[in-house]
Parts: sequence; structure tokens; C-alpha cells
Amino acid sequence: MLNYQTLNEALIGNASDQRTVTYIEGRDSEQVISYRQLHEQALRMLGRLQTAGLKAGDELIILTRSNPDFIDAFWGAVLGGIVPVPVAVGISDEHRSKLYKIFNKLEQPWLFTDADNLERLKTFAEAHEMTSDYAFVEQRTLLQEQLEQSHEAGQPHTPQPDDVAFIQFSSGSTSDPKGVVLTHRNILTNLNAIAEGAGYTDTDISLSWMPLTHDMGLIGFHLNMVACNMSQCLIPTDLFSRRPLIWWQKASEKKATVLCSPNFGYKHFLKSLGDKQLENVDLSHVRVLYNGAEPISVTLIEQFLEAMQAYGLKRETMFTVYGLAEATLAVAFPPQGEMYRAVHLDRHKLRLDDQVTFVDTTHPDAVSFAIEGPPVWDMQIKITDERNGTLPENHIGDVQIKGPSVTAGYYRNEAANHAALTGDGWLNTGDQGFLTENNELVITGRTKEIIFANGLNYYPHDLENIALQCEELELGKVVAYGVRQPDEQEDELLIFILYRGDLAGFLPLAREVTHIINEQTGLDIAHVIPVKRIPKTTSGKLQRRLLGDDYLKGEYDGVLQALQQQDNALHAGEDDDLNPTEREIKTICDEVLTDKPLHLHDNFFDVGISSLALAEIHQRIDDKHPGLIDVVDLFEYQTIAELAAFMDQKRAG
Repeated sequence: MLNYQTLNEALIGNASDQRTVTYIEGRDSEQVISYRQLHEQALRMLGRLQTAGLKAGDELIILTRSNPDFIDAFWGAVLGGIVPVPVAVGISDEHRSKLYKIFNKLEQPWLFTDADNLERLKTFAEAHEMTSDYAFVEQRTLLQEQLEQSHEAGQPHTPQPDDVAFIQFSSGSTSDPKGVVLTHRNILTNLNAIAEGAGYTDTDISLSWMPLTHDMGLIGFHLNMVACNMSQCLIPTDLFSRRPLIWWQKASEKKATVLCSPNFGYKHFLKSLGDKQLENVDLSHVRVLYNGAEPISVTLIEQFLEAMQAYGLKRETMFTVYGLAEATLAVAFPPQGEMYRAVHLDRHKLRLDDQVTFVDTTHPDAVSFAIEGPPVWDMQIKITDERNGTLPENHIGDVQIKGPSVTAGYYRNEAANHAALTGDGWLNTGDQGFLTENNELVITGRTKEIIFANGLNYYPHDLENIALQCEELELGKVVAYGVRQPDEQEDELLIFILYRGDLAGFLPLAREVTHIINEQTGLDIAHVIPVKRIPKTTSGKLQRRLLGDDYLKGEYDGVLQALQQQDNALHAGEDDDLNPTEREIKTICDEVLTDKPLHLHDNFFDVGISSLALAEIHQRIDDKHPGLIDVVDLFEYQTIAELAAFMDQKRAG
């Protein structure tokens, strides 16, 4: 058990030279600091913050891609009683819009960022008639480059266990960011539960590429390690996106024992690995490998474990877990050190209130779900029906949680509190599942129609609002929905549009909608589908699931095939006469986008390339032409032809 009541006590208590943070910046580039140095740097950062005018109770938005700068700012704020508010930098206007919305929600906000990000916020404000908003942000911004590097230590604050430690704002969706308020008591309770459930010791070494703006990255793989006096290694998320093989190369080199990834990370790694072999990689020391943060694919688990068996990774390392920001992090863990387990259910018996039907894996209607295990220490779980009544074991219902690590509510958001807090001390997670006869949790779906993509959560109405930037669309006539094919490893994002014209006129509309959503969110859109009717309830509520069910039943296969034939006809002969640079880029794109043809003049965002795929395309170009282009150039030159011309021009210059 951890004997600390606050994060401050944990950092101070373990401020020695015995354990370290290793910031990995590349294959042969890293920075190592001890926890003693981490504490000293945080105190100096606090001195800078206090000199700038920040005081206990103020909020500090931390907006930086740099892991060392993030951690210095986070701990400097915590030591001074300043409330950190981590926010992902992102690459689109939606991310910048989210920053302004969060800034306006806070009572005494400050911003810690760099000059480049501040300039992007300024450009966004000028384009959206928000100059007064920017002026307010600018006068309360602390630029990393302008803070004195040598500074006296600040004056620490002594918090109480029920003081707010930091605020986690929801990831992915941006229309109304929800801030989960976490106290020191919430966090230390959950850190204790995680340490006990995973059997941590001070000889463990963790390695993570998860962003520090994500609860798994910050709480699970930084704060937990500090509190448990474990050494830790951090890889920048964008480095993993570009070079996923570095994840396990560094795990072997550092002899890491504790690692993690959401579903998409395992898939991204396997895709990059392909038929290649990792050289001099030994993973026999890995003890715990978390799999969580989004729906868990049993098929993908098996593919990953089979691929990594040759490197000594044991099957019993796979640790299928369930958690969410509202619980601080962890909710349910399986027994540590045992092989992961799954249940196989009849897919037709998975609606609310259904009693599940267990079937054999060979059953034609079998669908598999990982068992997440019983509640972690000091956590309670119950399954409820629509009337908030408790359901018996093996019945599908809403998953509710209760315990001292569960947030008391969202920051200044009564609507969100009313929706999630049941009034009897429980919080509705928005997920659906059941408890087995052994009180083990199995998550089967979600109530809130959340779309899971790249480890983030996106709400359909947010994506629909983004699509409405297309002038031809109207509210209620566009529907976003995520479906998962049987035994597939991730959601397909579908956009349905009410359309009664001819298909030839639909293709340009589909491309514009794909472009808008993809450029703003970086999401890969599987299909934009014209429909004659959008189903609604008698009260006018969209019935998104019915459209998704029709898609899974193949009802739109004919129209999708016709649209593909039209698209092929439009591009006939376009790629017959490419210059060398165009051919080179086209080859790279074809290798990365195996399921999505990209022609010479296709706009990257019109065809819905994901942000991960763009990062991989950039990395492959960079491997052949180091430093020639930056990943942001793919947002400026958005076709193969434009990008090739830009590259040729730079080489000529």
C-alpha cells in the first residue's frame, strides 16, 4: 500500500537518485533524470510560475508536445497548488477551437505553451473573428521559450487530500469538452488499486508511448510510477505513430516490465511489422501488458501474441482491463499473472436487459469479448436497466461505478453531471456489459453511441456538427455512426446523408464531407452513404443504430459499388504518366493505404486518410529524403501532384 495522501507527498517522498525518468526522443537519443532532479526542476518551474503571477487555485492549461516540458509544468503546478489542465496539441482547427472552449470554461486560466502553438491559436482566431478571445489568451500565456531556465525554487503549497489535483478534459470530441475533476484522494486511491492489481514493485520498469494528456498515459504510466517509486521510460506519441517498431525495440533495450496500448496501437504496430523481423529483441522480462482505453479485440490479441511469441513475450502478460477518466483510471482488472480469458456469446442476445447466451467459438453467431475482471480495490460495479434497477448476473445493462476514486462530477457542467450522476452515489459510465457469476466485468458495447478511433472517443453529434460546415447539409440530415464488423479489430466510421438525387451528383458531396471531417479530426471515414430516409423516434431522436444495422446486413452494398465504379471512371488514365517523384509518392501511398486507392489529383482529405496513415506516409518519405518535408506540409500540399511539385522545388532550390 502507498502511504501518501497527495501527489505532492508522493513526489517529495520518492525524490531520490534511485529511480529515473527516461525521455526517449529517437533510436539513439534520450535524456535521463532522477526523481530527485524531477523534484528540483518542478520547484524551479514553480518559481517561474509564481514570478509570472500564478497562485494556488489558478488553472494552468498545458499545451505542448514535449514530454519533458509537460512534466516540468505539471509538477511545478501541482507543487504550488495550481490546477493543471492537460490539453492535446492536435493538428486541426477543431483542436484549437477546443482549447478556446476550455479556456473560457475555467475560472482563472493560464496557458503554458510554445511560440509555434500560440501563433497557430492566433491564426485560428483571426480566421474565425475571435481576436478578443485571442487577446485574453495571449495576455495569460507563458511561453516555454521565454521562461528563465535558471530560477530559484518556488514556494510549495501543502494541499489537503480533497483539494483538486487536476482536471482531465474529454478527448476526441470538442463541441462541449467535459472536464473530469480529480482530487488528490481520487488519484491516490486509484494508484493504490492499480499498484495492488498489477503487483507493482520498485524493481519494475515501465515504458509508454501514450500521450500525457490521456489518463492512461499521465496517471497510469507517469503518476503511478512516481508514487510506486518505479523507473519509467516515455516515448513521444508522434514518434510511435511514425516509427511504431521503436516501441518494442526500446522495451527490449530498457528491459521494461510494464507496458500498455489501446487496441489501435497493437494494430498499428503489427501493420508496420509486417513480415519484418525485429533484431536483437528479447521480451521475456515483460510482466504486464495493458490492453484498454477502447474496445478490446480478441482476434487482434491473438494476432499480436502469436507475432511476438518469437521474441519471448509470454501469453500471460496480456492484461485486459477496463477504466475511464471519471474513475480516475482503473475500474476492473483481471487476475495478474494468468492468461487472459474471453467469453463467446450469441450476437443476437446483446441488447439491454438480455440474458447472455454463451456459445462455442465455432457457432455461426458467436462474438467474442475479453473478460476485464472483478472491480479493483475500493471500487464497486453494478449493472442496471433503463429504470436504474439492478440486474442479476449475466444480464446486459448499463455499467455503473462507485468508490472513492470516482469523480464527484464534471467541472462547471451541470448538464453532464445530470446525465452521468444517478443521484444515489453511482456514476453511469455510458458503457454496456454484464457481470459474470464470479463478479467479473465484460464490456459488450456502449450506450452513448461513442465512436472509438485511435484511442480517442468521438460523439456522433460532434462529427455531424463538423459535417454541417458543408453548406449543402442541414441539421438532422446527416448521421455519423461507428460499426464493427464481426471479428474486426476497430470501428468503421460511416456518414449517412439524406439524399434523393442521382448518384453522379452525390460523389462531389461525399468528397466534401469526407474532406471536412477528415481535415478537422484526422479520422479515417470508411464510407459516405446516401440514404432515402433517416430513421427517427416519434419524439424526433435520431435512430443511428438502425442505419448501422442496415449497413452490416449489406443493404448499401449496391450503392457503394456503384459509387466506386463512378469514381474509377472519373480517374481512368490519370495515373498512367507520372514523373519520378509522383510515382515514388504514389507507391508509398499505395503501400500505406492498402484499402483506399489514391490517384494523382485526389485530395488526401477528400478520400479520408487517417492521421496515423498521414504520419506513416510522411515517415516513409522522410526515410528516403531526410528533412526535405515536414508532416504539416501534407496539410499544405494535399495531393500527390502538389506534394511532388513542392518536393522537386525544394530540391531544386
